[in-house]
Amino acid sequence: ANVKTVHFVRHGQGFHNLMADIFREQGKDWTQFQPKGNPYMIPEIEDPPLTEKGRREAYHLQQQVETMAADSLPELVVLSPLCRAMQTGVTVFEKLVGKVPFMAHEMAREESGAHSCDRRRPVSRQKLEFPQVDFSLLTSDEDILF
Repeated sequence: ANVKTVHFVRHGQGFHNLMADIFREQGKDWTQFQPKGNPYMIPEIEDPPLTEKGRREAYHLQQQVETMAADSLPELVVLSPLCRAMQTGVTVFEKLVGKVPFMAHEMAREESGAHSCDRRRPVSRQKLEFPQVDFSLLTSDEDILF
């Protein structure tokens, strides 16, 4: 039978998640999609990277991938073009870099339009940080979905 298995992996903790945790710990409340006091709408956290905790989460999952049988490993890795997702995916599936395609795809990303943490960096910048990822499916250097 010609059956494909799809593995979905959520990104590890990003700096925007850490900011939200800190806000909650300090008793700060905010309303979703409202800019006042919303840690997800701070301009400085546009397309945030993983925190140390997020990197550890990705390495933990990488160890699980290391134990997978060769015939159950992905033949293709599709990534959100957001930094935290690419960091997670490239780390988790590191042993597959150069062996299977790693493709960035806009439809594998967060909702767009409100939270600055969900605005992606320009493709030209992402290509420098993630040379193992093919960005050919992205039609614009800038984030036209945000």
